[in-house]
Amino acid sequence: MTIEFRDVVKRYPDGTVAVDGLSLTVEDGTITVFVGPSGCGKTTSLRMINRMVEPTSGTVLLDGKDVCDGDPAVLRRGIGYVIQHAGLFPHRTVLDNIATVPLLSGWDKRKARARAAELLETVGLPTELGKRYPAQLSGGQQQRVGVARALAADSPVLLMDEPFSAVDPVVREGLQDELLRLQSQLGKTIVFVTHDIDEAVRLGDKVAVMRVGGKLAQYGTPAEVLRHPVDDFVASFVGRDRGYRGLSFLPGSGVEVSPARTIDLGSKLDGPSEGWQLAVNEEKQPRGWLPPGSTVDGPLAETDLVAGGSLYVQGTPIRGALDAALSSPASLGVVVDEENRVLGTVVAHQVLDVIEASPQAS
Repeated sequence: MTIEFRDVVKRYPDGTVAVDGLSLTVEDGTITVFVGPSGCGKTTSLRMINRMVEPTSGTVLLDGKDVCDGDPAVLRRGIGYVIQHAGLFPHRTVLDNIATVPLLSGWDKRKARARAAELLETVGLPTELGKRYPAQLSGGQQQRVGVARALAADSPVLLMDEPFSAVDPVVREGLQDELLRLQSQLGKTIVFVTHDIDEAVRLGDKVAVMRVGGKLAQYGTPAEVLRHPVDDFVASFVGRDRGYRGLSFLPGSGVEVSPARTIDLGSKLDGPSEGWQLAVNEEKQPRGWLPPGSTVDGPLAETDLVAGGSLYVQGTPIRGALDAALSSPASLGVVVDEENRVLGTVVAHQVLDVIEASPQAS
């Protein structure tokens, strides 16, 4: 389902213009991210799609039909909506929160709860959480429930207003991964609002950069916005390190992976360690680095190790390989497979050589 903005304006009674002449098309089955500084009209634009905010002029079309032509309550029941802090009803269980829209749409309680239980699994939560109340969940779990509730009516459109901004960075990355996984399965038309350019670049098929005053500054793919900002405002907003962010679109297939010097947790050292050694568990997953010259009394334990920096999953964009090499205390980026098992290591100069040789990097 496509969403189209045609010269949309939102002007408040005091004369404040929140959105000024917005025209763009959100293509069917894609994620479009509205990004920009506070006060640029990105949330207002999002809320005009489900008429939580009424446009002053212009037209918002949903699959070719003006959203203002029907009952706003009916419109909203057909559009998934996720906000910060999940917005769950505190007095309802998780299952009943997710079942809200199906119940409003006339489903019987048993069918609605069965659908809610299915969606818990869809968003990666165990079904036993369905009996709990929102206050008994972590922030990341609450946001997943919020996504499940938005999916409950099986709407083709999903609106997400800074849904992950209230959780810590590790949880946030996991939620982003979950959204991309869900989108690969479900193919929704998603409009996502954020102030974080890294989040926009990671999630968006298209990125709409908005400037204060509600004007659209640039609309294009993440790679286009990073590599070819249209003006100084966009260049400044995406950051001076936009070249590094642009590595998110370069494949890492040319990076040479060297064998890793590993040592098993629980093993004993015959003497001081020689060079950096990567400690691994029984599954051959990395647990940290043993520094040169280390001596250990008894079996090697995780407390004897130095934290290892980020990991590079083989086959993912080259940005991860460079980050792994630069963040490693040993200056050796750890390369793993999808099961987090060690495949080898990379060094920064190898990654930079691949980047320099790539025609896409120019």
